[in-house]
Amino acid sequence: MRFQPFDGGEQIEKAEKKGLRMKTGVECEFFLLTNGVETEIADVKDVAIKPCYDQGALMRHFAVISELLEHMETLGWKPYQADHEDGNGQFELNWEYDDCLATADKHTFFKFMAKSVAEKHGFRATFMPKPFVNKTGNGAHCHVSVWNPAGSINLFHAKDGELGLSELAYNFLAGVLENSQALVAILNPTVNSYKRIDGQSTASGSSWAPCTVSYTGNNRTHLLRIPDEGRFELRLADGAVNPYLLQAAILASGLDGIDKKLKAPERCDWNGHLPPPPNAPALKALPSTLLEALDNLSHSESLKQSLGEEFVKSYLKIQKEQWRSYTSHLSKWELDNTLDC
Repeated sequence: MRFQPFDGGEQIEKAEKKGLRMKTGVECEFFLLTNGVETEIADVKDVAIKPCYDQGALMRHFAVISELLEHMETLGWKPYQADHEDGNGQFELNWEYDDCLATADKHTFFKFMAKSVAEKHGFRATFMPKPFVNKTGNGAHCHVSVWNPAGSINLFHAKDGELGLSELAYNFLAGVLENSQALVAILNPTVNSYKRIDGQSTASGSSWAPCTVSYTGNNRTHLLRIPDEGRFELRLADGAVNPYLLQAAILASGLDGIDKKLKAPERCDWNGHLPPPPNAPALKALPSTLLEALDNLSHSESLKQSLGEEFVKSYLKIQKEQWRSYTSHLSKWELDNTLDC
């Protein structure tokens, strides 16, 4: 049997049969490190307590950032933003949204391109979810909208809808939330991923990673936010996610919500990293380990059905091997804390 790469094509076909076409944009955060010293960021002057959007730190890496932007312009990606992110040594470059499969292709190539350009300039680029305990992790936030087959009408947009979203958009959004505790296993695929999700607040005052199944308006402290009319941003995925699985899993979950006409839960318009206000609805916590996330995926009948039992079974097998490899490793923490037991 010839191996068929998993690119989300089946989900796209399912959507097309319903007259739907998903478009997405992805934000790929990464750190620039000193080549050969994985624990050291490349800019020794990048030491601000709250470095987000630090123009000076961005310009000190102008050679790397400008070359990446030039390549994206040459490729026709229409880049529109480059900024220093919340972690010291952390950056993000954004390009225009596109059909979800095209976005997955660009996401894959961008990671290769960023690593290659960084190496050319004597640095190392890493998309590792949490390379530093005390710095913000690397996310791969995904902006989602669904259009008509011609791609000319945004079916998520409703001028008179709540926060500018249509009923279809809220069905889709509800499906993502409904499946999120199992989605975690796919969108956060490494042991290290859960140091980002369950991470401590950084010097800036926030981990900028979700920890509960919740959604909100223009508020970056929840799993899903609605930053503008006609789209939402899913903040769950991290830098280790497979770009094709990211798109396929979102689309599968959203279609599940549409098929079941799921209703979105109560919106959470408060700081998700602080205790919720009195009388707030109880929120489900996201898994805090890869093993817990894999267990959730193994019990998800909707994702097994949409992504295929064979795929889910194979994915679980491979990821559990990663978990066993991790747990068989003897860490310094264990020696420091239990050697004298």
